[in-house]
Formats: sequence, structure tokens, C-alpha cells
Amino acid sequence: MSQEFLDALTAALPDAVFLGDDIPARFRADWSGLSPVMPLALVRPRDTAGVSRALSLCNEHRVSVVPQGGMTGLAGGARPIAGGVALSLDRMTGIEEIDPVMATMTVQAGTPLAVVQVAAAEAGLFFGVDLGARDSCSIGGNIATNAGGNRVIRYGMTRESVLGLEAVLADGTVVSSLNKMLKNNAGYDLKQLFIGSEGTLGVITRAVLRLQARPAAIDSAFCASPDFEAVLKLLQQARRRLGASLTSFEVMWPSFYDFMTGKLPQLRRPFDRNHGGYVLIEASGADATQNGALLSELLAAGIEEGWVADAVLPASERDARDLWAVRESVSEYGRVMGPLTAFDVGLPTVGTDGVVTEVEGECRRRWPDAIVLAYGHIGDSNLHLVINVPASDDDQPHDEIAALVYGLVGQAGGTISAEHGIGVMKKPYLALSRSPQELALMARVKKALDPNDILNTGKVAAFAELCP
Repeated sequence: MSQEFLDALTAALPDAVFLGDDIPARFRADWSGLSPVMPLALVRPRDTAGVSRALSLCNEHRVSVVPQGGMTGLAGGARPIAGGVALSLDRMTGIEEIDPVMATMTVQAGTPLAVVQVAAAEAGLFFGVDLGARDSCSIGGNIATNAGGNRVIRYGMTRESVLGLEAVLADGTVVSSLNKMLKNNAGYDLKQLFIGSEGTLGVITRAVLRLQARPAAIDSAFCASPDFEAVLKLLQQARRRLGASLTSFEVMWPSFYDFMTGKLPQLRRPFDRNHGGYVLIEASGADATQNGALLSELLAAGIEEGWVADAVLPASERDARDLWAVRESVSEYGRVMGPLTAFDVGLPTVGTDGVVTEVEGECRRRWPDAIVLAYGHIGDSNLHLVINVPASDDDQPHDEIAALVYGLVGQAGGTISAEHGIGVMKKPYLALSRSPQELALMARVKKALDPNDILNTGKVAAFAELCP
């Protein structure tokens, strides 16, 4: 049966099918750290018609398909399935249209996020989604996972930047709804089915993105606060005083700040004294003079009233990059920490520090040498935790750590995934964030759109068990 399927697949897409050792290693694993898997075949179509032909054949032969973008996901969502097909959209790249009047961009799904950002800037516009993996991740993957990033506090998740989509269903049906209008209430908003579905309901092939006015000025400040209560006061005042110009509010607990600046001597350590919390603020606006003045006034008020202990304003773009390098040093984890267990969770902002304290205490009770680093986009309720147990070397207690952290997050009324999706790694804990009724409805939608369960089989939820 496999050979019959492979023959049909190769005949239908003669220049797009790769088998055995011809499948490059980069298509066998994503950034989740899970072990690589050799798929039955790799398919790299060049257009939507090719995606349609591939899915039609896979559905006919009941062969599982794993859609792949830039492979930067951290939850195992793009990791191949043994005996299944890896369907990469890496050849489907390019900006098809930029409409400066409607402020939209029509783009193919395999286009890297950085290419989208540059194209928008060259057109005098701005794309609001930004991630550390911008050079590698694809816009289709960003949409499929409803990616977040550094600017959610102002521009929202990826969902808010998508006006229209083209997607291919499991049976090969192409659903093209490349809407460019902000107001369109004609029936169900079908694109929302695919945004954040992690490739379990359809394969996104093209998108219409909503662009923004390009800011005339972007200003940053690195702040130190005495404690988390002061950080919350700073956030409250930043929202009030900066208004819509508040673009980012990134918080680093001392655990993260001290560890990373200590391990990476090239990082700039802006303050001589230790503090209870560190915050990177970014403000962007149409008036360069007013933008900088508002940020300076915020910091002056904070220092006077005590919720800012110290602050640094960069004097140049290079200074700003140096300050942001502290926050973006997360890319060096593998080098300075070794094996780790990473978390992307959402929590009610006011309770975040309490959860961090609980996690730190419980981890060190169980594993006395545990390293727990905390940081996140606290302005939009997103907390990142990174945990390493040095005594365990390569045999990290991932499952025990995950059960501990997700249990505490669930008790606090949070979500097990804020911006990286569920994939396979968070699948056992989804019930902590979704009710039985919600899970059952998700399964019914899956059954309706993918009755043979070929799309990203086994990812996100146990759909077959929830809706036999």
C-alpha cells in the first residue's frame, strides 16, 4: 500500500517528492528538542494546486500529513510522524501584493516573517508581529500557531493581523477567502478556524495581512524596579501615560537578569546595584519629539514616586540593541545552561510573581540545585520559565517539571500555552486550560473538516477519543 501511494504521489508531484536519504535533516525535527523522525516522504509543493493534489492523495490513502513552516516551533507541532508525509511550504514564498491604500499585504505562506517586515517597511508601512525567530519562521507557521511575540500589548496576537486566508482542507478542497476589508460580517469568519489550529484543520497557503502606519520614532528604556508590585505600578502608568504608543513591556526577574549577564560577558549590565525586577519598555509613535518626551516623563514620575529605582535611555540605535540583547539572550540557553525544560504560559498579571515564587520554591525543594529563570511579556500576561537541574545532566526530569509547573499554572487560572501552541509536548495538559465542553467541540470541528484524521495526527488533542 505504501509503495502504491508513493508511486501515485511521485507521479502527481514529480519535482516535489523526496524519499529516504534524499530528505534533508532539517525536515525531520523542529526546535522542540524532540528526537528526529524520518517521514515516509517529504513533499515540497510550489503552489496551492500542488498542496491540494498532495492532500487529496494522502486522504485517499489514509496517510497522515504534518504541515511544516520554518520549523521554529517549540511544542513539536511540525515534527514528522513515522509512516506519514511531511508537507513543507518552504518553496511557496513571495509577496504577491501590497495595497498601500487598504494597508494590506497578500503573501504566500512559506515567506519568512523578516521578509514580510522588510517589504512592509519598504512600502512605508509596518507589520505588527515580531518574534526572535523572525529570520527563520514562516508567516504561515505564525498564523497556524497564532504566534505572539514582543509587540502583542499594542498589536495583538497574529490573529489580529490577518484579514483573509487561503487554506487547503484534508480532502484537497481549496478554500480561498482572501478578504482585504476590515469590516466583513458576511457569514462565518472561516479564517478563524485555521488561525491557531496548528495544521490540524487545514493547510494555510496564502494570507492577506493587515499592516499598520510605520512609526516615525521608536524609543526604548531599560528600567529597574524595587519589586514586582512596583513593576505592576510601572505597567499601569505606562498604559495610562503612553497610551497607544506603548509597544512592548518586557519583564525580567533577577534570576534571569543575573544569570544571563553573568554567563555572557558581552551583555551590557546597565545597573551597578541589584534590583527586584527589570523592565524593557518600547514606545513608538508618529511624532519623534513627543514620543521621547512621553517616555522620559513616565520614567521621571516613576523615579520620583518610587516604582522606578533606576533607568537607562539609549543614546543611539546601537545602545538600544545592546539593551535588548539582554532580553533576547534566550537564544544562548543551550550554550550556557545545557538541557532544559522551557515553558510559555499565560497568567493573570497580578498573580504572576506568586506563581514564579511557588515554582522556584517547589523546584528547589525537589531538586536543590535547580536553576529557574523567569521573564516574559508581562504586559500581555505571558510568562516564560526555563528550568535546568544540573545534577541530572542530560537526563532532565522533564515530565516531573512539566507536571509541577502546569499544575500550578492551572491552579492560578492560567493557560498552559500563551503563544507557542500545544503540539505534542503540551497535549497531556490541555485539559488544565480547556473545559470538557470546549474539548468536545474542538473534536467535533476536527471530525467535520478532517474525518479521516490525517492532518497533524496526534497533535494538540486526542480528537479520535473525544469524538469517535
